[in-house]
Amino acid sequence: MSQAALVETPTVREQVSPEEWKMRVDLAACYRLVAYHGWDDLIFTHISARVPGPEHHFLINPYGMMFEEITASSLVKVDMDANIVMDTPYGMNPAGFTIHSAVHGARPEVNCVLHLHTDDGVAVSCQEDGLLPLNQTSLAVRHDIAYHDYEGIALDWDERERLVADLGTKNMMILRSHGTLSCGESVAEAFLRIFFLERACAMQIKALSGGRKLVMPEDTVRDVVTRQSAGICKLADLSWTALLRMLDRKNPGYAD
Repeated sequence: MSQAALVETPTVREQVSPEEWKMRVDLAACYRLVAYHGWDDLIFTHISARVPGPEHHFLINPYGMMFEEITASSLVKVDMDANIVMDTPYGMNPAGFTIHSAVHGARPEVNCVLHLHTDDGVAVSCQEDGLLPLNQTSLAVRHDIAYHDYEGIALDWDERERLVADLGTKNMMILRSHGTLSCGESVAEAFLRIFFLERACAMQIKALSGGRKLVMPEDTVRDVVTRQSAGICKLADLSWTALLRMLDRKNPGYAD
């Protein structure tokens, strides 16, 4: 059997509710969009989505598949005790379960959690001051960012309590010496937040590498941008629809 055949998964559309199928399609699209933007880390990092319904299940990537090849049917469904609850040939990333079960368990309004290890995101996570108020993009997200100190690879379930305590009610997090995280009421919201956070990190690394004195916006301007950005996630669905059109052109098949 060729290696390519190992990622061919029969559709599960008829085995799940329409609401779950829609969530699966959005989550698979999100994985492919992360790959499209170059934010993936081989088969590592993870994005999860809560399965609609009372069972407290969530979907996560099949461990061993590249993000660019994940489909709605290949996603792994797990419960809050790390049990895989639907037949699948795949396993899941244990560190992914630790992080995602923590947020889904503590924040019932959160339906998607997105975690990355990008070069720029990790670089900012290693800087003592974290994300600086350098520009419009950083000011649009900075007020909604929490920080969590590095405790090693996230395999210790005890870390979940400290992670969610640090996250609080914020919707983005910089995990020190590790990477970035976003969450949202929808996959679209979580993606839009990580998009702006990652761009802000990339801009900061480029600005710091220029070797010249940096100009910071005045405090009053920072406050203005914070207020102006309060409703930014209202644009999530609008941008998500456009992103799916692009994905249908460049990497179709995520909805299989």
